Amino acid sequence: MSKLIYIFLGAGVGGLLRYGLGGLAQQAWGSGFPMGTLVVNVSGCLAIGFLATAFEGPWLVREDVRMGILIGVLGGYTTFSSFGRETIQLFHDGRPATAATYVVLSNAIAIIATWIGYLTAKRLLT
Repeated sequence: MSKLIYIFLGAGVGGLLRYGLGGLAQQAWGSGFPMGTLVVNVSGCLAIGFLATAFEGPWLVREDVRMGILIGVLGGYTTFSSFGRETIQLFHDGRPATAATYVVLSNAIAIIATWIGYLTAKRLLT
């Protein structure tokens, strides 16, 4: 049960961090490019790569705390970090074709789904 509490609380912290840092980056950059999202996604990937590796070796932490940070905080911050970690894990496991397929499918299907959602809302709501 404590695992779920850590994930729940971490997700709230991650969401607030995403809102704050993303907003600051976007304000500094301006509205012509989604720099806030880019900063959040890249920093989330950097953080999960570092922390997941550290938690496997020199920084041994309880599973519930690890999940609270990796799934909760970083999941609330950006799911792109999980995507990056899973892709690297597939490469690490000697499955580069699966990793490449995952990258292509994740991006293509996500963009197509977003477009379908957009079109559906336009058709139903206007």
